[in-house]
Amino acid sequence: MSQTTLLTREPVVNKNRAITANRIVAHGPNIGAVAEALASQAEVWPTHHPVFVSLGRLVPTPDLTAWTIPDNAAIEIPAQTLAHPQTQALMARLRDAGVGMCLTWYQPGIALPAGYDWRFVLIDARRVPAPSGSPGLSLAWGLPDIGGFRDAVGAGFDGASGWFFLHGNPPAKALTPGHAQIVRLLNLVRNNGEIRDIEAVLKQDVALSYKLLRYINSAGFGLMVEIQSFRHAVSILGYDALNKWLSLLLVTASRDPSAPALMQTAIARGRFMEEIGASYFDAGERDNLFITGAFSLLHTLLGTSMQALLEEMNLPGNVSEALLYGQGEFAPFLRLAQSCEHFDVKALNAAASELHLPFERVNRALLVGLGFADSLNA
Repeated sequence: MSQTTLLTREPVVNKNRAITANRIVAHGPNIGAVAEALASQAEVWPTHHPVFVSLGRLVPTPDLTAWTIPDNAAIEIPAQTLAHPQTQALMARLRDAGVGMCLTWYQPGIALPAGYDWRFVLIDARRVPAPSGSPGLSLAWGLPDIGGFRDAVGAGFDGASGWFFLHGNPPAKALTPGHAQIVRLLNLVRNNGEIRDIEAVLKQDVALSYKLLRYINSAGFGLMVEIQSFRHAVSILGYDALNKWLSLLLVTASRDPSAPALMQTAIARGRFMEEIGASYFDAGERDNLFITGAFSLLHTLLGTSMQALLEEMNLPGNVSEALLYGQGEFAPFLRLAQSCEHFDVKALNAAASELHLPFERVNRALLVGLGFADSLNA
C-alpha cells in the first residue's frame, strides 16, 4: 500500500541558537497512517538529537503505539486535545512506556492533567508573547526573523523552533579572507590543479586541513581506511569527491550565531537532493546535486550575495542555474528540499509529484539528510 503521510521538519534551538532538537511534523490522514509511515523509517531515524514528533492537525490517539517509538523521540500533545478521551488514553500509555511528551500550543491559565512531566513546551509567540506559567522549558514558535527571536529570548523564552534564522540577516558584504581561501581551494580542485598547489593552500590554514580530514574520515563518508593526508585523499577519492567535501568546508566556515542551524539546513538539503537524485543522475552529477543544496544558503551563511559568490567559483551551469534563477534540471530537486521545511503539504505534494516520487522515498531522504547533517556537526 502506498503511503499517504508526508514529513516536514524544523530545527529547535536554545538561547544561543545552538541546535538542541529536531522537530518532525507528520502530515497524514489519520494516526494509523502516520504510525505506518514513521515505522517504515526506523532504519534511517536521526539519533544525534532528541526528536519532537508532531502529529500535525490530528488528535493524538493510541493508534500511534503501533509504531515502536525510538528512545530519542518525544510525542507532541496539543493543549487543545488534553481533555479528549483518546488523547488521555495515549498519554497514559506513553507515560507507562517511558516515552517523553511535549506540550504544544500552551496558553497561560489552561488546566493541565496531574501526573505528567512536560520537559518542553511549545508556545505560539504570536499569540502568547511571554511564557509566563509554562510547565517546562518554553520554546517560541511562529517567530518572523532573528529580531523576533531576540525579542522572545528577552521575554523569557528558553529557545525556539522554526525557520526564523533564515530571515533578518545582515546585508551582504565582501567575502572574508578565510572564505576566499576555501573558494580558491575549490577552484583549484575543480580545475584539477596540481596536488602540491592545493597542499600549499591547505598548509596555510592548519584548522582547515584538520576539518577537511575530519569530514572525510566521518561515518557519513563510509571509507574502510583512515585518510592521513590530502595527497592520500586524492589517491583514494579523486578530485570529484574532494570537491564535495571542500564545498562542505565552505558551508561550515561561518561564525555567525545562527550558523549551526543554517549549516544543518544547508547540508541536510544537499544530502536530501543527493539521495533523491540517486535514480536520476550518475555519481558525478549527484555530487553536484549535493553542492546545489549545500550552497543554497551560502549567501546567508557568508553574508554576501549569491551572484558575487558564484562569480568567484567555477561551478557547473546546472548548479548555477538552480541557485541563481530556480531553473534547470536541478531546480525541481531544490524546490522539493525546500518544501520539506514548510507546513504547506500541498506544495510539498506538488513538488514530489513533479518528480514522480512516492511519499515514502521523500520521507526517507528527509531523515537521511537530517541524520547526515547532524553527524557532521556532532
